[in-house]
Amino acid sequence: MPRQRFALGDRVRVRDLRKPGHVRTPDYILGRCGEVIQCCGWFLNPEDLAVGRTGGQVVPLYRVRFPMRELWPEHRRHPDDALCIEIYDHWLEPAPGESHG
Repeated sequence: MPRQRFALGDRVRVRDLRKPGHVRTPDYILGRCGEVIQCCGWFLNPEDLAVGRTGGQVVPLYRVRFPMRELWPEHRRHPDDALCIEIYDHWLEPAPGESHG
């Protein structure tokens, strides 16, 4: 099993991988930065499962918190509003200025 790349509190950016087919990463978070708030476990990649590939490696699934203003800069209601989304490891990279072991 590969090791977990990100820890709680790490700042990450969602990679802008515009891929055809089944993906579980919404377009509106591509290129956006957030904070890892949980590692939800290790799972088979749903992009592989959707096309019948069941023998792949498991990958970590992270819950990432995005401030609403990071996603929609015009958001002005509550400054602490956030959206939490579960994102697979291969969609994430360290946020600019961050490094992770």
